[in-house]
Amino acid sequence: MTSSTADRDALGAFLRARRARISPGEAGLPAGGRRRTPGLRREEVAQLAGIGVTWYTWLEQGRARNASDQVLDAVARVLRLDAAEHRHLRVLAGRGTATEPGPPMDLRPEHTTLLAKFLPYPAAVQTDCYDLVAANRAYRYLFADLDAYPVEERNCAWLMFTEPRWRDSLVDEETVLREITARLRARQPEHRDNPRWNALLTRLRQESPDFVRLWESYEVAGDRTQLRRYRSPRVGALDVQFQSLWLDRARGERIIVMTPADATTTQRLERLDSLVGAAPAWTSGCGSAAGGEAVQA
Repeated sequence: MTSSTADRDALGAFLRARRARISPGEAGLPAGGRRRTPGLRREEVAQLAGIGVTWYTWLEQGRARNASDQVLDAVARVLRLDAAEHRHLRVLAGRGTATEPGPPMDLRPEHTTLLAKFLPYPAAVQTDCYDLVAANRAYRYLFADLDAYPVEERNCAWLMFTEPRWRDSLVDEETVLREITARLRARQPEHRDNPRWNALLTRLRQESPDFVRLWESYEVAGDRTQLRRYRSPRVGALDVQFQSLWLDRARGERIIVMTPADATTTQRLERLDSLVGAAPAWTSGCGSAAGGEAVQA
């Protein structure tokens, strides 16, 4: 894969941000005199990676072409990149794989069956740009009625950054918003030609100063199981393990599930399901399961 001009520009920004966070002492170098910028200098990264200073400078400036796997691996080692950051580096340098824009995700009966079976725990079918394709009723009513939003706005990143009821549900607001942005940043180069991705990122930049601030910090993160703390307007505080069950990892399609981290959360999720039990077991932008009615928000 050949990297684009935008990728090469992003590569330079990424490398500069990553070397700024590594101190000389952490890299095994003497601190030396006063430094104009934090972190490692270009020549220090080049020295530690065993490559020429000019070549590394070209890499940051977007002038280097066809960087080898060995060079990228050496730079990743020096900058202490984790797996998600290493993958991001390779994609930006033209050594990774871009995802071709494909048709919208196909919601299948086995997906909705799983959503219903996860009740009373919140679960949803989600893409890697956070579009919510379908949700069970516990997820639908966790913060506000998901079905009350237009289909094009049923996106976790959009709702968390721009919708007050969703944002107010976050106990650790800064941490969650930073993680969302870092995961979008990590996968964006693989979807550079995807209109849905481009439209989402453009709207977030236009509508959310917090998104712009976090996006420009150039943090990158992968997916992992983690503890999340929420405030549900219906049942109160919830501590859940947030995890992904992959449907198609290459395309980023998954079922996200929130399982209780303690007995109190278990009881509260059971209460939530009893409060909204008149609603269908699952819902999507194309319809919902039969056998229930909407619940008053």
